[in-house]
Amino acid sequence: MARFQAGEPNGVAVQQLEALVRTALFKPANALVGWLLQQAADRIDSAYQPKPGEVRKGRETIGVQGIFGQFPFDRDYYYHPGKGRGHYPADEALGLGVSYTPALAKLICLEGADEPTYLKAERHLEQTGGISVSARQVQRVVQRVGRGAQAWQEREAQPGSCDAPILYASGDGTGVPIVPEELEGRRGKRADGTAKTRQVYLGCVFTQHRVDEKGHPVRDYESTTYVSSFKPIGDFGPLLRQEAIRRGMGSAGQVVLLIDGAAGLENMGKDCFKDRVQIVDFYHAMEHAGHVLAALIGKDHPEYKARQRRWAKRLLKDKVQVLIDETRQECAGRPSAARVEKGLGYFVRNVKRMQYGTFRAKGYFIGSGVVEAGCKTLIGGRCKQSGMFWSESGAENILALRCIHTSRRLDEFWKHRLNQRAARNDALPLAA
Repeated sequence: MARFQAGEPNGVAVQQLEALVRTALFKPANALVGWLLQQAADRIDSAYQPKPGEVRKGRETIGVQGIFGQFPFDRDYYYHPGKGRGHYPADEALGLGVSYTPALAKLICLEGADEPTYLKAERHLEQTGGISVSARQVQRVVQRVGRGAQAWQEREAQPGSCDAPILYASGDGTGVPIVPEELEGRRGKRADGTAKTRQVYLGCVFTQHRVDEKGHPVRDYESTTYVSSFKPIGDFGPLLRQEAIRRGMGSAGQVVLLIDGAAGLENMGKDCFKDRVQIVDFYHAMEHAGHVLAALIGKDHPEYKARQRRWAKRLLKDKVQVLIDETRQECAGRPSAARVEKGLGYFVRNVKRMQYGTFRAKGYFIGSGVVEAGCKTLIGGRCKQSGMFWSESGAENILALRCIHTSRRLDEFWKHRLNQRAARNDALPLAA
């Protein structure tokens, strides 16, 4: 304080002052937290009743790190010879996972999942909070907690309520670059037939209460929640359905499944969202219209773009069957007929799900932009950075945390995690 008052006031001096004051305040705060937690541990250990087969082995000391710094922490250790497993009752009761307090562990997971790299998470923690945690330690905490996060995503749904006129479910898949040793023997899309990525599915659920003055649908603010999975489509479908149930699918006015026309997603819709309104993403439909026209007249044809626009207008007027019939008639007898028919197969399979004029008149979304944006930001923004290669479990764990955070459920998940840890002591769970 004296040095600041004696010197010339400027921005550099203010920056140094605040950092020094933070350090000074953190020291007594850290001592207070350490003292309080030690008192709590002593009470927990004195009241703990060992489970059958557990043997008390004495007190052990570790260094616990919290938001304000590190402090020593003594607690009893119990060992079960039959199970070959040790147990610290105070650690479980207080939620001290991997030697971090719950508040710091939660912050580490938030930064590790949110920042593009673990190194940036390390630097952000240091720069914004004066918290020193190495990138390796950030990764370690994220992966340990992430395993529970993925299991939490897959938990059985408790049916929720929904007052929205329309509830949407949407899903899509994208590739995540995986380390070569986990791809041995897998076929892929590369020229030599090998794989570089593994497919991960992302699902989202959101609601809609209104349309704008032009009749366009408006997604409810912060209504979107996400789930992710590296499991096959047959397992991902029920996961997305569970999320829809959790969000109140049973009480929503209308449920709409909004996906592209891929066969796997189509079958998922039939199995998991039977009798619900299903819409094939309009932009995927237009992409396939381009394939049909390329086979029919070629991309370099002067009318190619004009005919694309014509397809778009007619699709928006429920004319998909007319377009199929006209295209078949036009290509009859041509050498390109087989290729054109192959491209038309996408539309033939999805006629009922491409009545875009009807869907728009009802105020529905006809584009799957929400889940596609999620694939770019949630998955691509963290797992598809230049030079990155993941283990499947590593990517799965961090994506689970990103989905939970983006769905605004981090507090809910963390409370569940702490309840689980406390339950290992046969203690009363934390307040709901």
